[in-house]
Amino acid sequence: MTPIETMWLVFTVTATALFVADIKLSAGRAHEITRREAMLLCAFWVIVATMFGFLTGYMLGFEKMLEFFTAYVIEYSLSMDNMFVFIMIFAYFGIPKKYQPKILTWGILGAVFMRLVLIFTGVKLIHTFEWLIYVFGGILILTAVKMMLQKDGEMDPGANPALKLLAKIIPIDRVASEGDFFVKRRIWHATPLFATLVVVETSDLIFAVDSIPAVLAISTDKFIVYTSNVFAVVGLRSLYFLLASIMDLFRYLKAGISIILFYVGVKMLISGYYKIPAMLSLGVVLGILALSILLSVAIRPEPKPVNK
Repeated sequence: MTPIETMWLVFTVTATALFVADIKLSAGRAHEITRREAMLLCAFWVIVATMFGFLTGYMLGFEKMLEFFTAYVIEYSLSMDNMFVFIMIFAYFGIPKKYQPKILTWGILGAVFMRLVLIFTGVKLIHTFEWLIYVFGGILILTAVKMMLQKDGEMDPGANPALKLLAKIIPIDRVASEGDFFVKRRIWHATPLFATLVVVETSDLIFAVDSIPAVLAISTDKFIVYTSNVFAVVGLRSLYFLLASIMDLFRYLKAGISIILFYVGVKMLISGYYKIPAMLSLGVVLGILALSILLSVAIRPEPKPVNK
């Protein structure tokens, strides 16, 4: 086997084993994930991704390792902003915290398959039509500006077109029904859990339109792009519960992420004239992300005066 074939095999076996284990855990007793449990799970997923990145460097070379880590950090940082949207979605549908892990697990599984199609299609398009990289760069810059100007709480999950289509196909019950996606009254009804899953999946599809071009700016190697995406996505369940418990500490995270997107967009636009080294890109992305988190922690909003 060639080194790349070996790495594909290692990735497939590792990802499959972790997915099966995660699905079995979510299929067990429904429970609310605590902050401590979320922190341990986040650390576990980051360690697994780091080990895979080092193995990529050993098997495929130092440059590929840098590309993997840069793509992973970009995708993971973009996922942080997406998790705040998921918090809004769960609040809108009134999903109890003990049922949220199940929705996130199946949502992540769907995201992996969607991104498989989008990534391989995107790589093929860029290799066939090289000018598309400039289109993707422009899209990322526009997305960065839109993210910077967008106010929190502007999203309305109830206006999701997929949710409206679901309501036309099957009635949506108002009760969570002990964690089931479907329940039979006189006829079958979809529960709020399934409705939430539909909105989460369609929201992730929209996120992928932004995040995949950002990763394609780092590498057009299908192995690097897909594996970095998957390792970032599989850790979203634990990341969601960690951010939900400390979301007040990430006041400037959206600004940092928008700057990262802007940088990556510029990187794509100038790629035909100057190729920014992978090491420099990794340093820039990590630096912006770290600075936005440090500012969030250091600069706290002043407490609102209490009216007597």
